[in-house]
Amino acid sequence: MGDLNNDPIKLDRSAKIYVAGYRGLVGSAITAALRRLGFSNLLLPPRSLLDLTDQSAVESFFAAEKPAYVILAAAKVGGIHANNTYPAEFIATNLQIQTNVIHSAYRNGVVKLLFLGSSCIYPKFAPQPIPESALLTGSLEPTNEWYAVAKIAGIKMCQAYRIQYNFDAISAMPTNLYGPNDNFHPDNSHVLPALMRRFHEAKVLGSKEVVVWGSGAPLREFLHVDDLADAVLFLMEKYSGLGHVNVGSGKEVTIRELAELVKEVVGFEGNIVWDGSKPDGTPRKLMDSSLLAGLGWTPKVSLRDGLVDTYKWYLENAKR
Repeated sequence: MGDLNNDPIKLDRSAKIYVAGYRGLVGSAITAALRRLGFSNLLLPPRSLLDLTDQSAVESFFAAEKPAYVILAAAKVGGIHANNTYPAEFIATNLQIQTNVIHSAYRNGVVKLLFLGSSCIYPKFAPQPIPESALLTGSLEPTNEWYAVAKIAGIKMCQAYRIQYNFDAISAMPTNLYGPNDNFHPDNSHVLPALMRRFHEAKVLGSKEVVVWGSGAPLREFLHVDDLADAVLFLMEKYSGLGHVNVGSGKEVTIRELAELVKEVVGFEGNIVWDGSKPDGTPRKLMDSSLLAGLGWTPKVSLRDGLVDTYKWYLENAKR
């Protein structure tokens, strides 16, 4: 059991596809990609009509709609402060969402499901670049372990349902993501949108400098969310293995290089001041995406082009 045929499939453009979490950064990009490719039967119930933490509501939805494919991008997410303040919500809500959707998908004849996780599933001191095999080989980063444990459980649930029930459930673990619909909140956004907002506000105010924490030396990897959406649909058609798959750009950039590039894209003409008294965080975090590359997928959006696209969206949509 669990040894499903790994031959490529072709997703039926008229089949029902349920994108859970379609309003978020990832889900919105996947939904847009599906529409561009001519998928015409998308199931997109808003949270007000379908609470994914409600087991009976999720089961009723699947029984009534009978989707053929499911992309599980719904999750409770947040930064370090939120994880530390609401640990029970982060572990319980994500476990409930995953368990309800995966189980109901299996019970109601879904052909294939893809579960989306996060690079935070890996040990704090994982080897670099991080291979899929690093999972569960060491302690997690304490600041987001509640979320990470839930995501690891989602991977293992997909594997267990494949082994016991022959359910074609796969998992993809993306690197740091950015793009339209990102979170630009001043208090709890990630490094890239935080830099973009700060440089934009400094430009508007005519400030002469922007102070950035740390030395700028740490290396990070970023993937535009449209590339992730492309990889998700690629995996839905090309992959049916037991193991999870890393999805990264394979390209590293220092925080200093990132800041200079964001500054240029935004058009801020002042100076960047590095506050070396503040912590740098992990020196390097890069995913090993060679498994996905070996299947034939490569990212298409350069960091510069992705930043231009993201800043355009920010100007048009974000509250400033």
